[in-house]
Formats: sequence, structure tokens, C-alpha cells
Amino acid sequence: MQELAGVELKVVSSGSFKDGDETWTIRRGRFEEGLSAGIDVINVSHGDFTFTVLPTRGMGIWYASLGDQRIGWNSPVRMPVHPAFVNLQSRNGLGWLDGFNELICRCGLSFNGPPGQDEAVGSPIESNITLHGKVANIAAHSIEIIDRENGEIGVSGIVDESTLFGPQLRLKSSITTRLGENAFTVRDEITNLGSTSTELQLLYHTNFGDPFLEEGGKFSVPASRVIPRDAHAAKDVEDYQAYLAPTAGYSEQAYFFETLADAEGRSVALLESRDGSRGLSLSFRKDQLPCFTQWKCTQPLKDGYVTGLEPGTNYPNFKTFERRHGRVVVLEAGATYKTKLTLAVHSSPDEVNAVRDRIKQLQGDCSPEVLSQPSAPYCALD
Repeated sequence: MQELAGVELKVVSSGSFKDGDETWTIRRGRFEEGLSAGIDVINVSHGDFTFTVLPTRGMGIWYASLGDQRIGWNSPVRMPVHPAFVNLQSRNGLGWLDGFNELICRCGLSFNGPPGQDEAVGSPIESNITLHGKVANIAAHSIEIIDRENGEIGVSGIVDESTLFGPQLRLKSSITTRLGENAFTVRDEITNLGSTSTELQLLYHTNFGDPFLEEGGKFSVPASRVIPRDAHAAKDVEDYQAYLAPTAGYSEQAYFFETLADAEGRSVALLESRDGSRGLSLSFRKDQLPCFTQWKCTQPLKDGYVTGLEPGTNYPNFKTFERRHGRVVVLEAGATYKTKLTLAVHSSPDEVNAVRDRIKQLQGDCSPEVLSQPSAPYCALD
């Protein structure tokens, strides 16, 4: 755990299952220096698998690892940044980027997408929108360690995104893993604590770099339609599944998907290595997270070589556009919106093949329609 050097981690829970054959440990600590000072860290591990949660950064997942293989990406923001040092209004509303380096970072809860003025709402409390929302830069409270007799371990916490005369949203998140599985599951419940309805946007910015992202690597998700976000992405839409090596001068590209799911609403996306020997999958429910975005950012390693697989309640367009097309959730007073997301690591060709076969099954006999240009109602064309 090289990233946690300098953090004193204390064991808060540990044990063994299967007559002692499977051991697990949950450790907790706090950064003491620099922009990370004051950030709480919870590390959950069993066998060779581990993941690290940052309660101070909205219950984001900083990174995971399987043995000596790190799962995440190398952002130019090398270490976690305490929310106190992230000014969301800076850089023309792009200040969110100053703290962005997690494996999974939530975008929301009141809004996500690009910054700007949402003229469709009357209150200044809600009209000034910054990049990807506030929740990733709000500290959690009521942290609890999960240790269940069925072999499920992890951590839970509550994040309140509330303001006077504005939204009152509460995120209750549990992040767990099961012994013997190289995977973790995020279960989120977002409740409207206010007395009137309010809007909800939520996107899971799930980010991978090398060694899983590499030249010739491949992305796949069952889909009926693939749409380039803009004219720049349209240039390479036929190659949306393939990845480049770290490339000087590369400018990010994004693609939107109408995903396919089984009768119970379940779907899955896969990032696999060039030779198919290893991969990462993201399982989600389309009825909860109906919009899927692929973010390709294969710039040089030092600049942040990364791809994002991003299920969400909406596409990351400006909120006004998403509202116009019915993709902003309206959460009634007292209502709760639930999501479930599982990230799994696959360390053999057989495991990768099993996920690939699942995607083929969901895709069926129909190939996705790949649009050559950004198109409404998916993309803002003005």
C-alpha cells in the first residue's frame, strides 16, 4: 500500500472464515500533511484483494488492488485533496478537477455535467452550476464498519448535501466485498429530506488507467445505440471500443450508450487487456442507471492516461438540456432513490471470457446502431 505511506493505519476489525483459511482486515487512518491533511482513510482487505475508501471525500473509492496490481489511475492530482482545498467555483467552474483522482467518484447529487447558469430554475441557490456537483467534496458522517457473519465486510457512511432554501439530499452509502471475491459493491440510497420535491442527478465516474488500460485494449457494453458526444468524438466513433497507447496531443472523447439489460434490469460493461488475459467489469442496473458514458482520455501517462466507464441517471450534458429531455430525476419529499454498482477484477482469460459471453448474450443477434454524428436527444447540438 505505497499510496498510504505516512498514514498510520490502525486495525478496527479483523477475523477469519472457513476455519481460518480466509482472513480479513479493516484498517482506519488519517492523512496528516499537505492538501491531504485531515482526510480519513478506510482500507478493507481480504486475501490479495483490497480497496480504500475516503469518507472525507464523499465516500469515494480512491483505488483498489489485487496483489501488486493497482486498480485505478495516475491522476496529475497525486494524492487525495481535502474538500477544504477544493474551490468548485475556481477555473471558471471547473475547480472540481483540482481534487479528482479516485477510482470511483460520484458526480451529483443536485447536478452534474459542465458548469454554467441554469436559467430554468428561479432560485440563485440552485442556478449556479459547477462541474460535476458537490457530493465528492462533502465529508461523510456516521461511519460504520460492516462485518457480517455471511462473509460480507466493508464500510458505510452518510453524506448530506443540504442548504437553506435549497435541496436537502442525503446519500447513505455502503461499500462491501465478500470473502473469496475480487470485487466490491456500492449500494447507495439518496433520500430527499425536504418538504417538497427536488431534482437528483447521479453519475458514477469510474476511472481506469494502466495496466488494464493499454494500446489495443477493448471496451464493450451491450447496447442498442452508440452516440458520439460531439464532432471531435465523431471522428473516431467507429473505433470507440479500442484504445490507443499514451498519445501526445490527444484530446478527450466521449460516447453515449443506450444499454441493453436482462429481464431484471441487469447489465455489465467490460474493459479488457489487449490479449484478453485480464479485465475489469462494472455491473449495474439499467432501471436505476439508464444512461452510460464512455470517456476516453489516452493522453500521456504524466498527464493522466485514463478511461472512464460511467453509468448514471443522466448523460453528462448541461442540466438544462438533460431536464428538457426527461433525464433529471424528480425526487418527491421523503422519497429514496436506490442504486447498486459492482466492480470486479478478472485475472484470467476464463474470467474475462465469461464476462464477454455475458455481454454477447445481452446483445443478442442485433448489432448496436453506431451514429456517425452527435444527435438529439442525446447531445446538445447548439
